[in-house]
Amino acid sequence: MTMEDRKNAFENKYAHDAEVRFRAEARRNKLLGQWAAEKFGKTGEEADAYVKEVIKSDFQEAGDDDVFRKLRADFDAAGIEMSDHRIRRTMEELMVEAFRQIEG
Repeated sequence: MTMEDRKNAFENKYAHDAEVRFRAEARRNKLLGQWAAEKFGKTGEEADAYVKEVIKSDFQEAGDDDVFRKLRADFDAAGIEMSDHRIRRTMEELMVEAFRQIEG
């Protein structure tokens, strides 16, 4: 294997990993939106619309802080007691589940 082959293999793996991560984050955000919508008592179209809001919130900046801030603000506005720790832990748990669903 030449250095060029190794470089191409590395670049292909990097691109694949980035694609998988992007898909997992999108799946995680959908699952998060469903989780939060259930906590807010939203169902049907109202729940679907909320899930889309959560997904869109992730495009504000790199990382997960934009999604976290949306959820934090929405729980506060709804007067629902939800700790920062619980929100972040749910985000982590659902990321694991999202990877499992994509790879499965």
